[in-house]
Amino acid sequence: MSPSAPPPRRPGYDTRVLLGMLAAGLPGILASALLAWLVPLPSAARLVIVLLAVTGWISLALAVRSRTVGPIRTLANVLASLREGDFSIRLREEGVDGSLGLAYHEANRLEAVFRDQRIGAVEASALLRRVLAEIDVVLFAFDDAGRLRLLNRAAERLLGRSREDAVGRTAGELRLEAVLSGPAPRTLELSHPSGDGRWQVRRSIARQGGERLRLVVLSDLTRALREEEREAWKRLIRVLSHEINNSLAPIKSISASLIEILEDGAARDAADEDLPRGLEVIHGRAESLSRFMAAYATLARLPPPELAPVDVGEWVSRMAKLETRSDVQVIPGPRTTILADRAQLEQALINLVRNAVEAAEETGGAVSIGWSAGGDTLEVVVEDEGAGFHDAADLFVPFYTTKATGSGIGLALSRRIVEAHGGRLLLEKRDAAPGARARLILPARDPTAQPGP
Repeated sequence: MSPSAPPPRRPGYDTRVLLGMLAAGLPGILASALLAWLVPLPSAARLVIVLLAVTGWISLALAVRSRTVGPIRTLANVLASLREGDFSIRLREEGVDGSLGLAYHEANRLEAVFRDQRIGAVEASALLRRVLAEIDVVLFAFDDAGRLRLLNRAAERLLGRSREDAVGRTAGELRLEAVLSGPAPRTLELSHPSGDGRWQVRRSIARQGGERLRLVVLSDLTRALREEEREAWKRLIRVLSHEINNSLAPIKSISASLIEILEDGAARDAADEDLPRGLEVIHGRAESLSRFMAAYATLARLPPPELAPVDVGEWVSRMAKLETRSDVQVIPGPRTTILADRAQLEQALINLVRNAVEAAEETGGAVSIGWSAGGDTLEVVVEDEGAGFHDAADLFVPFYTTKATGSGIGLALSRRIVEAHGGRLLLEKRDAAPGARARLILPARDPTAQPGP
């Protein structure tokens, strides 16, 4: 079977215009030839008339084609210049009206729009380059082959290389393989000529000139962490100094007085009452200091949670029954099981219930505890009808307490436990009644899932 013949090629637009004009003038040419044949004229005159008619016919067709196709070619050249990014050519609209004038006008307007966009893009690119050069974050852009294509000034300082020396090198050559692999965002330790440090890594995808680029943004956490560490040490030293001095000052004073009494033979006989009382004070302050250090050790050495299925209803009910000073009302919620560290959650809820009961005892109010589950979260709410509080921020400061016998560790420990489980602990004032509300919000993990690390 022979292959089918290709379809006939259609004449171009220019040729079709010329053929159309020739076809339009053909009847007139035939009429002129017939008239010259019928009129009694010499043969030479007849031939001249026919040649002049044919020459005029062809010339007129060519002129019409030129006037028709020429402006279209001019418009095409202008559009090609716009495509190439050349905005220096404009069409002259004077003396051009009708459809062609409208086309010229719209082409000039399109050129103005493209020119403004081009100027805006250039200015935006210049501004972006200036911003990227001045910001402190480190920015890299790698292609799909892992070669560096873009970097800012902060990245040059991190690498200890100039832009010309770094661009085109692979992530392996720059010792940046770790920033292109693994989860993001995450914290990463990097060692480079500018020094070791801890960085937060974030990644995203962008395109430049049609090329796919992987953007890597590194934020230096070292300075912020050192400042936070310095502030934490200051707060810790203030608290430790305050608590230790509160215990050592009376111990030093009373022990010195007892030594004077024992050294004074005349006063030794009268020390039968002062000596036991002084030793009792010393013993009490030593116990208080011991409890403080034990509470600090508990807060500082909280182990990671060991996740296991926990029945929320059973957990809440058992914690409410442990409080014997008040009848804690349990408001039942939906049957829910979560993955959590039972012992740690029990300690966190015990602290919240204890605080609520102690606050309610001052006013004779009630305490309630309930829970709700929605979406991916579980919320346990402990409410009391106590006197409330003034500033919830202070209540989470370790060793801060408004109670004469309080350690100031309960709420801080509870928040650390909840945050270690990926949740939040909020303290709020009740809206329509006196007292406070503690909201313990936890992720409602699937109990059938494997516990995470």
